Amino acid sequence: MNEETTADVAIVGYGPTGQTLALLLGRLGRKVVVVDRWPNLYPLPRAVHFDHEAARILQACGAIEDVNRVIDQIDTYQWRNADREMLLELDWRGDGPSGWPVSNIFSQPELEAVLDRHVKALANVEVRQGWSARALAQDDAGVRIEVERGEMRDGQWRAAGETGTLRARYVVGCDGANSFVRRALGVAMHDLGFLFDWLVVDVKPREKREWNPKTWQLCDPKRPTTLVPGGPGRRRWEFMLLPGETAADMNKREVAWRLLEPWGMTPETAELERHAVYTFRAQWAERWREGRVLLAGDAAHLMPPFAGQGMCSGMRDSVALAWRLDAVLRGIAPDSLLDSYGPERSGHVQEMIGFSVELGKVICITDAEAARGRDAAMIAAQQDPAYRPPPPPQPRLGPGLWSEGAPGAGLLGVQAPVDIDGRRGLFDDVVGLRFAVIARDRATLDGLSDTSRAALARWSAALIDLSSGVDVTGAYRAWLDQLGCAAAFVRPDFYLQGGARDAKDLDRLIGDWRARAGAA
Repeated sequence: MNEETTADVAIVGYGPTGQTLALLLGRLGRKVVVVDRWPNLYPLPRAVHFDHEAARILQACGAIEDVNRVIDQIDTYQWRNADREMLLELDWRGDGPSGWPVSNIFSQPELEAVLDRHVKALANVEVRQGWSARALAQDDAGVRIEVERGEMRDGQWRAAGETGTLRARYVVGCDGANSFVRRALGVAMHDLGFLFDWLVVDVKPREKREWNPKTWQLCDPKRPTTLVPGGPGRRRWEFMLLPGETAADMNKREVAWRLLEPWGMTPETAELERHAVYTFRAQWAERWREGRVLLAGDAAHLMPPFAGQGMCSGMRDSVALAWRLDAVLRGIAPDSLLDSYGPERSGHVQEMIGFSVELGKVICITDAEAARGRDAAMIAAQQDPAYRPPPPPQPRLGPGLWSEGAPGAGLLGVQAPVDIDGRRGLFDDVVGLRFAVIARDRATLDGLSDTSRAALARWSAALIDLSSGVDVTGAYRAWLDQLGCAAAFVRPDFYLQGGARDAKDLDRLIGDWRARAGAA
């Protein structure tokens, strides 16, 4: 590949974040090229959980039906102490506000294979696996990336001698924790100093077995342990390394089998699919954009896995970037629209990281006396009649485009079934991935000024009148009741620009969006 290839967007990295971004941009009609150093999809398990919001993003990608064939759902997430007493139980049954199950379990190789098929079905998306980005330079018109073909030998990438160049108007680094793109930009990571090594072990039991509990944390100071499904037909154990234990000593098959044996997992009862020591970290990039180059996924943030939000956060990055890049590339928004991406997503992911760290502080206790104090406090809390287990976090976006002070602004919106012009289905399937004004009645929409209407039309925004039988289940009216609003203005990444209490308030909200987004 010696020729220079031109694209709207070049994506470096082809994990779930890069795949999702490629799918979203490709479905929006953008010309995309993806490069990834691995010649084939990475074959071993890594992430195992995504939530209702990530499912909605997969819906927007057009892949959710196929993804649903390779997932399991979680009922509860329990924490128990060394005596198996209940410390905390989170109920993750049912659907979340995005219209999909609150919690979903999968095997990452199976998920990536599904997304890969969908990406490669798009004629305007080119995927070049086995190519590593080696250098990049940008100017006012775009970014030039030097790439080199290689192969994996004994887990190490080795150059094969063939080189080439890519040119794109924008580049997104989705290339993981050791991101080349981030290093090339000279971007530092803000580090909370949360560092714990865990041995992660994935197995495939040879016989079907009912696990009770199915998903839980063993908060035993002698060896904090995570026990979760690893996707259909799989189980995962995560064993915390104790003081004095090293990764080199622990990352061995015989150690994995020794730790698994008390759980009935032996070479006779299970296949050991993978064992690896990971350092759980809490970090985020200090800058998410440098000119025409942006960061997403693990290249921009890392968090402990205790809330199952690492991959979900990368997918949120993708949908937040996709509509912005599309608007800029179509010429309906200025390049400055991209400036809001990093602050919004960084603020959101910092809350997710903080939540995961707080869970980790409870779990990663190896002092017996401290563990007894923790156990007593958590058990006592459950005796309080007012006690309610914490719900899954739904943070507000960091500062950016959304209208501060407007009801619900910066928070995730809902998705429910609608019926519009005889077409019934989930909102995004019927309306599409675009801005939407959802109003209780026609009078609220009729109060929009000509200027607001023109801006909304330029962005192909949907105007939804709930009084015409659209709201099949009443979910949207209930949501507006909760907001105390007559209308809500929702962005293509499902977050609210804000709610409006009446028609005049709605017009002011649209005006604020126009000013912030450059949506003249």
